[in-house]
Amino acid sequence: MRYRVVFRERTDREGNPTERPPDFLAPQLSDGIVMDATIVERTSPQALHTDSFEEDDDFLSLETEVWDYDVADDRKQDFEDALRNSGMVIEFEALGDEDSVNTV
Repeated sequence: MRYRVVFRERTDREGNPTERPPDFLAPQLSDGIVMDATIVERTSPQALHTDSFEEDDDFLSLETEVWDYDVADDRKQDFEDALRNSGMVIEFEALGDEDSVNTV
């Protein structure tokens, strides 16, 4: 089973990531759940309209990272539970099924 996962990510004043969102998911996962993971895209923070954030833009310092995960078919529920417990996942969906988008 393949999942697309959207993580939130904080950045510094220059728009550089200050955390690695998948690292918040890893402790929730036991061996054999994830077969492979690939980053799909990273968005820039909304506040980065110049070289760095302006004084009133700090609250806009979030961006997103989108990852695809290959998950063992018999461990789908374990993976979804880990996504919900990570505190970093905005939404996820099982790819190939249009009705499976989940907001955390």
